[in-house]
Amino acid sequence: MESLATEPLASGALVLVDSAPLIYTLEGHPKLAARFASLFERHAAGDLRLAVTTVSIAEVLTGPLKAGEEALAKRYRAVLESWIVVSLDADIAESAARLRGSYGLKLPDAVQLASALSLNAAALVTHDRDFFRVRGLRVLM
Repeated sequence: MESLATEPLASGALVLVDSAPLIYTLEGHPKLAARFASLFERHAAGDLRLAVTTVSIAEVLTGPLKAGEEALAKRYRAVLESWIVVSLDADIAESAARLRGSYGLKLPDAVQLASALSLNAAALVTHDRDFFRVRGLRVLM
């Protein structure tokens, strides 16, 4: 699978990362983790800043917690909380409702988009094709 093109992102750019790329990377998905490796390599080198939503934290932790792997969930949470964490507040909820109506997104996707916009993020990184209609924010898939 082709690597995600992060070259258009300026050094120091803030990027909101959706749940799927996080899960693929943390769980070492045999094909899809490599797609997002360049993003996390640039972050590790200090070249990009990453943000996640509390929705993504819940989605990422579901697998380990369902499997009873408390220590793994704790490690995942520590990684995610080392980035900028965007909480779902009333303003983001209202924005998500508007975006959901405009783009026909599922609620979690609308929350991701509203959160990225609230941060004035340079991009939203996802593996969800439902974002193809989005305008006004760079979406990297």
